[in-house]
Amino acid sequence: MKLVYPIILYPMEEHEGGYTVEVPDLPGCVTEGHDLADALDMARDAASGWILDEMEDGRAVPHASNIADVKPDEPDGIVSLISLDMDAYAEKYGSKAVRKNVTIPAWLDTFGERNNINYSQVLREGLESRYRALQDA
Repeated sequence: MKLVYPIILYPMEEHEGGYTVEVPDLPGCVTEGHDLADALDMARDAASGWILDEMEDGRAVPHASNIADVKPDEPDGIVSLISLDMDAYAEKYGSKAVRKNVTIPAWLDTFGERNNINYSQVLREGLESRYRALQDA
């Protein structure tokens, strides 16, 4: 899912070339960067994280305002847009659990049941271990 949100950039007085960025449609979503490129990257990351939290908690994602309706609170504020790739962000940072069905031999199921083994936990730990090993390779 691709989303576009308006942002407002404010030059930072205490850091020459830096910007504070507000995403008006996402309450409390404010970040900053040491230059314009960094501020835009930080805004994309902050907004994506804000939206991912909402999605994982089952809440609706706010609609983006029309950029023409967004007005800075200060005269030196700059209105712009950021594009978010929520599928890529969720793939990289998402923590929502998904349900998977697996097939195992009957004898292994009997063993697991007798020993009160949590199949989901064992599968997750095994996959995480394999993932870390492949990342280190």
